[in-house]
Amino acid sequence: MNHPHRRTAIRLAAVCVLMLGFSYALVPLYDALCDLTGLSGSTGNLTQAAPAAPKTGTAIERQVTLQFVANVDRSMPWDIRPDQFEMKVQPGQTYQTVFHAYNRTARPMTGQAVPSVAPQMAAPHLIKQECFCFTSQPLEAGERVEMPLIFRVSERLPETIETLTLSYTFFDVSQTSGTQSS
Repeated sequence: MNHPHRRTAIRLAAVCVLMLGFSYALVPLYDALCDLTGLSGSTGNLTQAAPAAPKTGTAIERQVTLQFVANVDRSMPWDIRPDQFEMKVQPGQTYQTVFHAYNRTARPMTGQAVPSVAPQMAAPHLIKQECFCFTSQPLEAGERVEMPLIFRVSERLPETIETLTLSYTFFDVSQTSGTQSS
């Protein structure tokens, strides 16, 4: 290989390596930006440790209100609703509830729930042990299902937070899961 072509090949290889490195850096950069701005309401990594809260009382003495909200993307022809719209829970205790889904169409579809917690600083304190949001939900035409949610609120939830809202938005992922939606 002559000298000008070798230099071009080295530069192209360097650009490829830099592009690959940048693509790996995008996820942590995005996470850092969301943490910095507070724009992410996701529940995050379920195994992460929650920051410590001031110890002013025991978990048994305290109750917080957990509100449940279910939405569907406008392209999603399902009905979704929580069994309970609100629960009083004690931090440290495990609770179970269900959400109901109904595929109003005449075709099988697959939906994916995306969770969000408000206030955002409470997200690491809501620990979902079993959740329909962990996997996509295939429903046959006209099918109705109950989707369980088992969770607990960390004892380390800051005392200033008295109400949490757990919201799910369902999206049609039929095309990506192999189920035809049209």
